[in-house]
Amino acid sequence: MLVSVSRTTKLTSTLLWQRMRTKSTVFSPIHMKLYATKSGGTMDFIDGTKRFSERITIGDVTKVLKAPTNPELVPKKYVQYSHGTLELTQSALHHLRWMLQKDILKQDMFLIGQPGSLRRQLAMQYLELTQRELEYIALSRDTTESDLKQRREIKNKAAIYYDQCAVRAAVNGRVLVLDGVEHAERNVLPILNNLLENREMHLENGKFLMAPERYDKLLETHTKEEMDKNGVLRVSEDFRVVAIGLPTHKYKGTPLDPPLRSRFQCRNVSHYAFDEILTNLHQYAPTVPPENIKRLISFGMAIQAADQTDSLPDFPLDNLHLVAKMMDANPHISVHDAITRIYPYQTSMKKEHIERIKSLLKSFKIDAVISKAVKSISKSNSTEEAAYIRFNIDDVSISLPGSHWPAPQRKLNEFVDLDHQRNVLAAMLQSIAVGDICLIGQKGVGKITLTSHLVHLLNQSLETMILYEDMTSRDLIQQRITSTDGDTVWRDSPLVRAAKCGSIAVLNGVHHLHKSTITALQRLIQDRELQLCDGTILVRPDRYNALLQQGFTKLELAEKGILKIHDSFRIIALGEPPSPGQPAQNWLTSEILSLFLFLEVRPLQQSEEYEIIRKLYGEINDDIQKIINLSHYLRESSDPTLLNLAGTLSTRQLLKIARRISAFPSGNAGGSDLISAYDILQNTFLAKFMPALPRAALEDAIARSGIEKTSTRSAIRLKITTDGNVLTIGNTSMPLVATEAESKVPSTLFYEMPQHVELLERLLQDFIIGDHLLLVGNQGVGKNKLIDKLLQLMNKAREYLQLHRDTTVHSLTVQSTLRDGQVIYEDSPLVKAAKSGHILVIDEADKAPVNVTCILRTLVENGEMLLSDGRKIVPAGEGAAARNAGYTGEIIEMHPNFRIIVLANRPGFPFLGNDFFATLGDVFSCHAIDNPSPDSEIFLLQKYGPSVPKKTLSMLVNAFGELRTLADEGVLNYPYSTREVVNIVKHLEKYPHDSMSELVGNVLDFDKYQPEALQQVTTVLSKHGLPIEAYARNELFALRRKKEIQLTVERKSGLDVSNPKYGKVDPKNEPHVGGNTWAGGTGGRDTAGLGGKGGPFRLDAGHKVRQLSDEEKDAIPEEVKQAAREMNRKAFEDKLKEIRMSAHDHKLYAQFSEPIRKQVQQLKAVLEAMQTKSNERQWQKYQTHGELDDTRLIEGITGEKNIYRRRAEANPWADHIQEKPNRLKLVVDVSGSMYRFNGYDGRLDRELEAVVMVMEAFEGFEKKIVYDIVGHSGEGWEIPFVNAGSPPKTDKERFETIRMMHAHSQFCWSGDSTVKAIKEAVNTLSTENYDNSIVVVLSDANLSRYGIQPKELGKALMNGEPKVKGHMLFIGSLEEEADEINAQMPAGHSYVCMDLTKLPQILKQIFTSSLL
Repeated sequence: MLVSVSRTTKLTSTLLWQRMRTKSTVFSPIHMKLYATKSGGTMDFIDGTKRFSERITIGDVTKVLKAPTNPELVPKKYVQYSHGTLELTQSALHHLRWMLQKDILKQDMFLIGQPGSLRRQLAMQYLELTQRELEYIALSRDTTESDLKQRREIKNKAAIYYDQCAVRAAVNGRVLVLDGVEHAERNVLPILNNLLENREMHLENGKFLMAPERYDKLLETHTKEEMDKNGVLRVSEDFRVVAIGLPTHKYKGTPLDPPLRSRFQCRNVSHYAFDEILTNLHQYAPTVPPENIKRLISFGMAIQAADQTDSLPDFPLDNLHLVAKMMDANPHISVHDAITRIYPYQTSMKKEHIERIKSLLKSFKIDAVISKAVKSISKSNSTEEAAYIRFNIDDVSISLPGSHWPAPQRKLNEFVDLDHQRNVLAAMLQSIAVGDICLIGQKGVGKITLTSHLVHLLNQSLETMILYEDMTSRDLIQQRITSTDGDTVWRDSPLVRAAKCGSIAVLNGVHHLHKSTITALQRLIQDRELQLCDGTILVRPDRYNALLQQGFTKLELAEKGILKIHDSFRIIALGEPPSPGQPAQNWLTSEILSLFLFLEVRPLQQSEEYEIIRKLYGEINDDIQKIINLSHYLRESSDPTLLNLAGTLSTRQLLKIARRISAFPSGNAGGSDLISAYDILQNTFLAKFMPALPRAALEDAIARSGIEKTSTRSAIRLKITTDGNVLTIGNTSMPLVATEAESKVPSTLFYEMPQHVELLERLLQDFIIGDHLLLVGNQGVGKNKLIDKLLQLMNKAREYLQLHRDTTVHSLTVQSTLRDGQVIYEDSPLVKAAKSGHILVIDEADKAPVNVTCILRTLVENGEMLLSDGRKIVPAGEGAAARNAGYTGEIIEMHPNFRIIVLANRPGFPFLGNDFFATLGDVFSCHAIDNPSPDSEIFLLQKYGPSVPKKTLSMLVNAFGELRTLADEGVLNYPYSTREVVNIVKHLEKYPHDSMSELVGNVLDFDKYQPEALQQVTTVLSKHGLPIEAYARNELFALRRKKEIQLTVERKSGLDVSNPKYGKVDPKNEPHVGGNTWAGGTGGRDTAGLGGKGGPFRLDAGHKVRQLSDEEKDAIPEEVKQAAREMNRKAFEDKLKEIRMSAHDHKLYAQFSEPIRKQVQQLKAVLEAMQTKSNERQWQKYQTHGELDDTRLIEGITGEKNIYRRRAEANPWADHIQEKPNRLKLVVDVSGSMYRFNGYDGRLDRELEAVVMVMEAFEGFEKKIVYDIVGHSGEGWEIPFVNAGSPPKTDKERFETIRMMHAHSQFCWSGDSTVKAIKEAVNTLSTENYDNSIVVVLSDANLSRYGIQPKELGKALMNGEPKVKGHMLFIGSLEEEADEINAQMPAGHSYVCMDLTKLPQILKQIFTSSLL
């Protein structure tokens, strides 16, 4: 029975509590005698050791057993024994009986169910009971045919085939366990179809697996030698397959191929019964009160019983034994604390789900009790075993395995023992004592610092892995390399090294991994067993010891490839909490929840941050205090826009800011007045490049925190001097050091304009305190020149690395080449710089995929990086510690002078690169590089054009300055930079007599075919006095005709026009360029088309346009032009008749469409760019043709075919996630006051223009944006004008829409429904299945008349956050009412637009920053 959590939980809780009230003072295990004595054999148990018998009976099913050939491959310790009796529940017995039946029937099995270890443990129990040998493979999206059948390796310069799991299992009669079937790609598992159905398979080495019956029959006429010679291998009759998978309709994955599905017998394995779990948990936690255990189980089962429509992740019932152990060791752990350790609902779920969980907790009387504060953590050596460390957490003692080597001397200066830090450390110690843990917290809250301190307490060493999106499951375990002899060998990953040596493996960035990649570690985490790519099997200590007791020696086990996982091995995963606004990207799936114990690391409180900064950097000055106040204002805000900004001002950033202010205090002797608190924040947030709405919200928050905008620019021009071996920029000095790599020191032409000199001083300060630098700006603002000049001044050698969309993690760290059959790894510029202490300059960082650049985090943050070839970069002075920790590979100690300087374009439109700043900005010192100030720019231009009149330079600077302002405001799409102005001045300096109209064409001709944008630009240039009339009026042709030398420049078609005509219609609609035959062609003459001349009207057939010059179009005889005009008018009238629109209606509609033509084109340009970016193809790996994949060179040596990669559309089966469109609801004011005051300020006309802009701009982007338009007035709050999914497609339909709005406003009753309309709009979108929704409300400010309070509007507007973003635009007001209302509305969500000509522009800003 399923009971919805969203409804009352009374029924569920009653059922569960009825079970709980069963009186049971004595907990006795459920012992079941599995083996019945039959004639011919017995099975005895002595201290858990079986003496082999002939048969096994479960219930009424009996099977004869065979002795295993390789007993070391039989699973151990999956069945528990007590006093010589097996401990198995009735649920397990029923499943095992079914498996025994299927085994006897020689049928393959499929165990389906919910995520967790239960199904796999059930399979292992069956194999242990029946003494069957195991072949295991964890499937993922990276699994290929060679992982299942045969893999080629190079040995002694020969390619040798090695059988893999499926072949070994078939030949040797083992059981093949396929774990995670839903993760494999569709074309992988079907290769097993014939093996499953007919027990036959062709192998890559030419051999053939044959069914036993057929093989035995052939033996009657052939000898075994003949069969072997022909490559025929016998499949054992004992071969079975047990597949383990999830139902893909509930858990995303690849559906089973129908032929594959038909070959399995399926069994649903659900969780065990309440009393069975209760009995089991009591064995783990005998001292925990039974009522607490019952509450735990009841809550978990209630979650499992919830309706699937609630979309709650499964509760990991299989992990209850972990928290039961913790509660047994520490009686202070509450039931609620135990639940949050395995089910972090407050971190992983949406708001409505959290409320349902809280309601359920309340129904079970589970209170969220505040944990007792930990006062002290002390440690001592345990008396139980030398390798164990005993920790005393106040009055609680726990023992944890430590390392066998002394703790490395790491820098722990950044750790400050606060109450919060101590509480988290105590929770980490208690959790890691029983299992692996995952720390969840925002960037910069101290996850790595806490982990490092925990490792220090445990005398342990760290093995860190930086995880990234396209990391494969194989990368997590082993990497194939070539030896010096050219043989292929497997190298352990840091995770496997940690398991073998007993270190702590840190998986940093677990939220980046694909779900099938991390789940490949399920068996390691849950069972402490792991099958490596080279065939080695790692087992947990008690199972290893069981093999030793069975008679094997350690040497024998090592020769068989069986090694022990050390007791002290643990995994600590680090991840960021999922975004509540993007539930489809929630990485905390039911599968991930079943792996770890979770701990949330919250941001520090204000008092805690004060204490840390005081201890690290001394007393807090006024600036840092205001910045800390701002950070907590952002964190505590209920506005999602401000909450999103809060992550940028994390504790890590506050410490960086405090360190900088401490090193260079403002106003002190030897300090610097260069940068104020306001400027620090501008650079920290890169506020210059934020979208308009978040930037406005940030500015408001900064002002509320008492941080004033001040000008820190010095009135005295700063100087750059080099006195002896000391470089001085402004007031900042640095000693110079000679370099041996003089050829790598940049040398560049640089003019010391004041703004750049000030910036150079700030960069020098950051360099002195040891920061890595990130410079972000538009194109052409001088990022490269600044850095080259800085390195030239400091005499620092540069290593340069330019990134692009095809940059991979592999190519970023090493460059692999094939030489004499051996893969040789050469150092990339990154490694060279780290070794030698050079400066690594990474250019175009925004062009590379984020999952590639994110590996720089650990290098910048901790000074560590694992290279693709197995080498490891460690901080200076820590090489010996890394070797003592057991690292056997090559260690590269980072040079203390090594720095990284990253250059990137600004995020967002029009660059549309990856947001490097959002991903890694918190570990760099960030600088927003803007265009120079007018004075600085004139200074620079005078250097490039000393003979150009200063008046001309001033006009250029002022004109382009206004163009940049328009670009920042979103009016223009292209951000004009200093580079364009410099190029114009260079031309004027060389050719002073050239016309300015010709010169601006060098910059503006890109927009020649965007008349609306070009008109805006030329208007601005003319306004500032630049003589560009000829260019603006399109008279360059006449201007050029006066100069005969330029006549040959223009392209001429060489053909004259005759009579305009429609042209023939091509039934194939093929592109036609030139000529005068086909309708819909381009660049031709006479016919209807585009880009040509002499045709009657424009006709777009959907082909790329070949454009004739405007001058050639103008050179058409007047009689031909007149005939074309007449034909054009005729076609226009026919079009109006077709859409049933009169000429009068079209004229009226044009009154609303023409004023917003430019905004429509700009918005369409943004939409097209976004659509182009979203349609970029992705790299598909494991292809048989395409470009050679550098990461699979070794596979190519061995002869594998799928070693290529190629760009293709994203795999639609990858996650079954189709990109959802954005959702917009436009709520317009059609009340009587809009019509009444339209004559006063034109508010209704401007509103209708805004509606036309929405309808026209979104035409053709229906898959990107779904919108509807509703109205509110005194007669209603949801008056439909445009329905969602049915936008108007013609001018007539759009005209009818605005005409209905106008008529409603004219004739409706008085009254106001603004608040009701907002509530209904937000609530409607909240219930719809869109990830990104926005409500835009247009209204006049006539609210006081109806007693409406601004707070009511604000509350209604923000009610749907974060899923639904609300925005309010006041487009009409009497006196100051609109401003008064706006002051009380949420910042960044309310706007006053009294200049109604700017209304379409404001709407465009909202769409581009919030929706797109």
